[in-house]
Amino acid sequence: MVSNENVTPDAKPRCFWCGDDPQYIHYHDSEWGYPVDDDRRLFEKVCLEGFQSGLSWLTILRKRENFRAAFDNFDIEKVARYDERDVDRLLADKGIVRHKGKIAATINNAQRAIELRDEFGTLAAYFWQFEPTQDERPDVKDEATLRKLAQTEASQKLAKDMKKRGWKFFGPTTAYAFMQAMGLVNDHTEDCFAHQKAEEARKSFAPPQPK
Repeated sequence: MVSNENVTPDAKPRCFWCGDDPQYIHYHDSEWGYPVDDDRRLFEKVCLEGFQSGLSWLTILRKRENFRAAFDNFDIEKVARYDERDVDRLLADKGIVRHKGKIAATINNAQRAIELRDEFGTLAAYFWQFEPTQDERPDVKDEATLRKLAQTEASQKLAKDMKKRGWKFFGPTTAYAFMQAMGLVNDHTEDCFAHQKAEEARKSFAPPQPK
């Protein structure tokens, strides 16, 4: 049974967290939970999840186009070459979250991303090796379960490995949010209309393999 708070103005049942904000609804319906193998999108999401720390995702989502403009559309090679002038430019940009530590982490992570691509061929090949098997997945069927779920064994493994490789602002909770958003898991609740769509997308998706 679907609770009233999960039904948005167009009468479609959705996950509780997207509320009734049009931008959030569009993100939920068209992006969240669908598998991604594009390196630029994966890198962008890692960076934005880092900027979200201590804030809501909706705050970041509303600034996403500003972030894209400020960070050269998250072109990994360009961001990896940023210097102190770029840091100063970003700290003066009112359209993004102006946090020096998070800006520095983004530049660092671009450099680490290049190292990962050199080793695995693509970022996607690296990240998708952490996709949990069905037996490793928590049983996410309803809102109550999803509200309590902040991290998993798979997200802990991913965060631990990335920390070892020198990535910043990417702990197990951030890693799990990343995995949910990029489709490594399907955490649309079973009463959400997008659950089956995401599941079908995942079934037809071929996870990239390391070189």
